[in-house]
Amino acid sequence: MTVHRGWQGRYFEDFAVGDVFEHPLGRTVTETDNIWFTLLTQNTAPVHFDREYAKKTEFGKPLVDSTFTVALVTGQSVTDVSQNVFANLAWDRITLPAPVFEGDTIHSRSTVLSVRESQSRPTLGIVTVKTEGYNQRAEVVCAFERTVMVYRRGHGPNAEPMPAPPLPPEATQD
Repeated sequence: MTVHRGWQGRYFEDFAVGDVFEHPLGRTVTETDNIWFTLLTQNTAPVHFDREYAKKTEFGKPLVDSTFTVALVTGQSVTDVSQNVFANLAWDRITLPAPVFEGDTIHSRSTVLSVRESQSRPTLGIVTVKTEGYNQRAEVVCAFERTVMVYRRGHGPNAEPMPAPPLPPEATQD
């Protein structure tokens, strides 16, 4: 029997300009997601939570809060881009070229734009990616550039993995 350590994310050394990461998890946006996020962030635009108001717009239905879309697409990229992040440094050039509606399923991908060593922190590197979120019709609904400071391999909180408890005897028997 072989025990495999779970995915630990990429480190600075794992990034190269031009790499494209198709992030593995999509997410269908629900009415609850939209209403809760809108209200939690104190967004008072009724197009996000008032169906009667939204019916009178050109869309005829509620729009998903655009900051939820940015947060969702960012979150989808974490497993490949920033699992080993020290800090997010910037979100730039955010665009929302198509609306997101409740019931849309969003996927995302990131392309590495630049990679450089940190000048002030030798255990870190700086990576910039362009991330795009797209719906089930392959329409880009969100795009941005994000710059992150990422740990180098062998540094950071996961440098020394926590020991796992021993497997029970029945798990190791043939």
